Amino acid sequence: MKKVAVIGCGSYMDSGDGCPGEWRCLKAASLGDGNFEEPSQVVAFVKCECPGRALATNVNMAMKLSEIKPDAIYLSSCCVKAMPGCPYSDPEEKAQNIEKKTGIKVVLGTHDYH
Repeated sequence: MKKVAVIGCGSYMDSGDGCPGEWRCLKAASLGDGNFEEPSQVVAFVKCECPGRALATNVNMAMKLSEIKPDAIYLSSCCVKAMPGCPYSDPEEKAQNIEKKTGIKVVLGTHDYH
């Protein structure tokens, strides 16, 4: 089974603006829905906290603490499609930074659930 890490927008989740937290991402991963190509095991869930400077470091720490390297990292749909969007960086910029610092492919978006 594919092992994945998911990054959610902490601000979006904490505000209650359409995303109560990680359950939608976890559901999509376990069923292989949305951008997950197959049912996947979530080995880490990291909240991006504004302004996001520590995100790649926090992802690396989550992998170190779990002692499991994910096959892919997913930027959650709330990171990719949030309205209003992140005022600090766009999803592509976040993905490139994380890929550069972890060496792991980053997928933009997790699900299309509403």
